Amino acid sequence: MDETYTNLPTSHLLGSVPAVITDEKNGKDHENPAASMETFPPHNGGDRGRGYQTLESPSDSQQQTSNDWKGVFSVTSYTQYFNVDSDIVLNRLISSLYPLGGDFSSKIDANPDLYGLVWITTTLVFVLAALGNCATFLMQKRSDHGTAWSFDVSYVNVAAGSVYGYAILVPMAFYFSLQYLGSNSSLIRFWCLWGYSLFIFILASFLLLIPVEFLRWFIILLSGAASASFVTLNLRSYIEGNNLSVMVVAAFFLQMALAIFIKVWFFP
Repeated sequence: MDETYTNLPTSHLLGSVPAVITDEKNGKDHENPAASMETFPPHNGGDRGRGYQTLESPSDSQQQTSNDWKGVFSVTSYTQYFNVDSDIVLNRLISSLYPLGGDFSSKIDANPDLYGLVWITTTLVFVLAALGNCATFLMQKRSDHGTAWSFDVSYVNVAAGSVYGYAILVPMAFYFSLQYLGSNSSLIRFWCLWGYSLFIFILASFLLLIPVEFLRWFIILLSGAASASFVTLNLRSYIEGNNLSVMVVAAFFLQMALAIFIKVWFFP
């Protein structure tokens, strides 16, 4: 009798519950994960307890971009480019005096420095101001023996404005131009390249004290040609495969223009 009751069908009885349909489960499986702003695994918040790790909001990405731009104007961002020893700097100075090698770009590829740029430009400013006054005095002394020594302070202002402006702005102009034209370049490497290219003018300034006009022009034009060749031959490595010969020619004539400016203004 008990077995008879237990075998009766119960689907027609009032209050019976039908089998669970799995559509709801399947719908959950197809739920768009992007609709939720929470991702797994839960983020361990330390003292704040455990919680879900939220996706990055647009404001967070904007804050990250703002921090990147702040790094450009932060002094600490450039400390790594001053981490060079005297042997490396000396080797790069010697390389700048042999422009036909054209291997300077490979030497600074792994470790470009700004130490040379700062040291060379600052030294060149004071050398031009001091020796320019001496050369002017010597030339005037030859024509008038009664000429008294006087230091022209304007030489310092002109030297600082021209040398610092040239060493900073010209590499920036070439960097942005090459970036616009689709060439792979580096602003730090350009600053390093142009900085060391000015070293030869420091040596030439001492030779320009010779009170012979013909020799002065020969020395400055030779120095300018060497500096221009140094820049252009190493600049070619950044524009290989691109028809940008006009950039190389422009770099050459800019270096020559700087050399002529030094001669005309500081050693007339």
